[in-house]
Amino acid sequence: MPRTARDVVFVDGVRTPFGKAGPKGLYAETRADDLIVRVIRELRRRNPSLPADRVDEVAIAATTQIGDQGLTIGRSAAVLAGLPKSVPGYAIDRMCAGAMTAVTTVAGGIAFGAYDVAIAGGVEHMGRHPMGEGVDPNPRFLAEKLVDPSALVMGSTAENLHDRFPHITRERADAYALRSQQKVAAAYEAGKIQPDLVPMAIRSQEKGYGLATADEPPRPGTTLEGLAGLKTPFRPHGHVTAGNAAGLNDGATGCIVAAEDVAAELGLPVRMRLVDYAFAGVEPEVMGVGPVPAAEKLLARNAITMDDIGLIEINEAFAVQVIAFLDHFKIADDDPRVNPWGGAIALGHPLASSGVRLMMQLARQFAERPDVRFGLTTMCVGMGMGGTVLWENPNFEGGK
Repeated sequence: MPRTARDVVFVDGVRTPFGKAGPKGLYAETRADDLIVRVIRELRRRNPSLPADRVDEVAIAATTQIGDQGLTIGRSAAVLAGLPKSVPGYAIDRMCAGAMTAVTTVAGGIAFGAYDVAIAGGVEHMGRHPMGEGVDPNPRFLAEKLVDPSALVMGSTAENLHDRFPHITRERADAYALRSQQKVAAAYEAGKIQPDLVPMAIRSQEKGYGLATADEPPRPGTTLEGLAGLKTPFRPHGHVTAGNAAGLNDGATGCIVAAEDVAAELGLPVRMRLVDYAFAGVEPEVMGVGPVPAAEKLLARNAITMDDIGLIEINEAFAVQVIAFLDHFKIADDDPRVNPWGGAIALGHPLASSGVRLMMQLARQFAERPDVRFGLTTMCVGMGMGGTVLWENPNFEGGK
């Protein structure tokens, strides 16, 4: 039976405030599955015209699928969130690009006609489940020299990037990191980030119950002098510090993805139209360059160039990784198209959840920029990968 591909749209996205991982963080005594359940419930509350039984799939990513973010987290979260038992769900792992992959995977199903509407997102509680918990890497990786030992330590891969691109100095990385902090502070002041944050109940055995309403990681008082004085934990006299890299964080994100005709039928908003996506592999020991071939593949397939891209949301795992991407495409470090409201260096990077945060911010920016037609969400991925998604602005009114 012949099938016709359908247009896929991003309807809405929300996230919990991001917390710092660890015993003093916002979510130290909060379960990971409760974070993603809160997100799913908020998506339903914000979109009352979507009947619960019209959700065809729930795809939720987690990098460390163990404990309270295991048990096929997509299905268990769907049940806990009160969706009908008829709604299936599953878990995804592509490390940092987990939520991005959740979106692209269900989008492929929607385009094919297998689904009409899906919920996709990610959760990571790095305080409860540090990256690599319970992992047993095959000894062949090192014994057969398939990868360099540094490939298994993300901070070391960033130091390797500084080696490969010596013109990306620590000073340049620190300057980029400072701008990220400043842009996040300005975005908070202007009320840009808050509309898509869902307040999250938290508890502390010592302090009782509370409410998380804002991201915990941003450091608005950051200075270049302060950044210059930070230690380099991955290498003596290195370049990567806690100030020019994303921290260890807890949080969850989610979004509704639908066929465009079904969104119209149900009266759901269309915030972005998915044009195409691409993933690519690179040497694991320099995983930070992953967004470059992923973006190149995507641009070539769609016969456009980076000059056609009006907004770029790139995950800031490390400043050096972002700058390597910008240098490759001859984009200035302070180009206004790039992360206008700041990024993960300030906001945090709860691994598998971050891909949808990029999409949420791009969707908000599209609404403010009818002069922009295309935008990218892109990120590097552990074990040597990159992912890039091309989006079209439904508010585009013409222009450059």
